[in-house]
Amino acid sequence: MATKMKAQKRESGTPHSSLTELRGKGDVPGIVYGYQAESTPLTVSEIDLIKTLRESGRNGVINLELDGKTFNVVMSDYQMDALKGNFKHVDFLAINMSDELEVAAAVHTVGEAAGEKEGGIVNQPNREVHIKVKPSDIPDALEVDVSKLEIGDHISVGDIRDTVSYEILDEDDFLLVSVTAPRTQEEMDELEETPETEGAEPEVVGSDEESDSDEEKEA
Repeated sequence: MATKMKAQKRESGTPHSSLTELRGKGDVPGIVYGYQAESTPLTVSEIDLIKTLRESGRNGVINLELDGKTFNVVMSDYQMDALKGNFKHVDFLAINMSDELEVAAAVHTVGEAAGEKEGGIVNQPNREVHIKVKPSDIPDALEVDVSKLEIGDHISVGDIRDTVSYEILDEDDFLLVSVTAPRTQEEMDELEETPETEGAEPEVVGSDEESDSDEEKEA
């Protein structure tokens, strides 16, 4: 069952200062577009948005009430404040419940790998898979049972493709989980002796500058 959330229509071309004021009041500027929805700027309560996402999940269907109409939507994109950690902008995609969507589903491991009990290390290089599914059938996550994995074993998309009721778009060799042997003391020593790369800087994700440019395009 879809979660309900109310939105308020706002004028297009909202100045940056007004967007900042909206956020200061606890609102998140955004836009809705897509199936039977004319592209419309809006605002939603950040508290309601967080509550809705907790209830429905990142890919969950939301009944968005706007200007006397209700749209079935999913959150297609969002920007976060890199410093404060709150929402800066959100995009809602109105969808046809009869059509399949392409979404990213989280991969969760289930159980304790047999190889882990022997000192092996469980690696999860890819934590999402891309799937094609009807909105009403979007899973909370794709669960992968790792309990039978010994050291040297792995699970790729090809191993679980036939165990789910939806289409996985990634290739068969897309690695999900592996169990490797523990590092030897010699390997650990080599890692400690490897000098750090000089001049490397951390990547900034969702910076204010990037978000502002998105808002200017949307507004």
